[in-house]
Amino acid sequence: MIEIRVTRRAQVPDPLRIRRCQQSPELGPRILFFSGGSALDGLSRILPHYTHRSIHLVTPFDSGGSSAKLRDAFAMPAVGDLRSRLMALADDSLLGHPEVYRLFQYRLPDAAPPDVLTKRLAALAAGEDPLMRDIGDPMHKLIRQQLGHFCAAMPDDFDLRGASIGNLILAGGYLSHQHQLDPIIFLFSQLVHVRGTVRAILDEDVHLAATLENGATVVGQHRLTGKEVAPLTSPVARIGLSRRPDAWKATTATLPEKSRQLIDAAELICYPPGSFYTSLIANLLTTGVGQAIRQNPCPKVFIPNTGVDPEQLGMSLERQLETLLNHLRHDAGETTPTHELLNVVLLDSRRGDYPAQAPIGVLADQWTEHGITLIDTPLISDASAPYYDNDLLARALVSLA
Repeated sequence: MIEIRVTRRAQVPDPLRIRRCQQSPELGPRILFFSGGSALDGLSRILPHYTHRSIHLVTPFDSGGSSAKLRDAFAMPAVGDLRSRLMALADDSLLGHPEVYRLFQYRLPDAAPPDVLTKRLAALAAGEDPLMRDIGDPMHKLIRQQLGHFCAAMPDDFDLRGASIGNLILAGGYLSHQHQLDPIIFLFSQLVHVRGTVRAILDEDVHLAATLENGATVVGQHRLTGKEVAPLTSPVARIGLSRRPDAWKATTATLPEKSRQLIDAAELICYPPGSFYTSLIANLLTTGVGQAIRQNPCPKVFIPNTGVDPEQLGMSLERQLETLLNHLRHDAGETTPTHELLNVVLLDSRRGDYPAQAPIGVLADQWTEHGITLIDTPLISDASAPYYDNDLLARALVSLA
């Protein structure tokens, strides 16, 4: 077998490629995203207009909200971000299963008494709740089974306030499938017609931990994001994985073969906007990720955040690229050429707020020397400002793929 590498000159946006994708999204490009959280959900709702083959490797390290309650009770990976991405890519039209979509998105009331919430969950598991009545078999039976598994395993003191029913269904499936996420994620991807592939980067109960520049140690994803607790007051110096949620007990984890195959199959790899450390860099901490990225010759695109990300305290645009490359090289090899890990930066300097130390034009010249092409194109609209317009971003990505 002879292997050759084919390259082409890209135009952004490329009207012809965009039109082809719109006409046949089922044949669209395999664009792979390393992400987590909700920052990419808007883009994920737009992507199916252009491709049904996007790939989403999602961090399972969330340690806040309803995911934290499940992790505490069952020592399991977080499922909240996985559920959110599944729903963002799901077909919620009449051609799909809107009733299942509604159930997965529903949260139990925050203010209801515990006994009321327990009875409501029991009614859902019995198929007697109004949210369940319009769901036909086999989905009705399957959902009841997973909720039944959850109810049987639920501790007596489990706090159901604000619980996502979708999270409880996924947790029940995890518990009933030998503590594995893949089978239940795949199953519900089929049930709600997910137009893409969603997978946890890692199926293990581990946590994020960081050392700050002031010497402090922070353990837990929710303590880094600046959303559930006060934002960091010192920049992140080092981030890694911890076996424990309450103290940094360093651990390592290896990329599963199925995830490696998804990286191998990608036609474009995207380091997207979102929480810089807990959504993007967190995906790169698993051993084997950098190696797989290096071995795939497809374009690799970084889209920096526009606006404020509490995790990027004191970080310039130049420092973001340096940090991203350092984490990739830690696994891919310290001498790996830049262009094998990252070769495009996509941004909109006209309307975006980027903390660059040098003018964008100067950075473009500097990056070119290292094999990185800066594509400065309209990505922010009047309606989306100061954030990216998801449709403009989707069009730019399919133009590059």
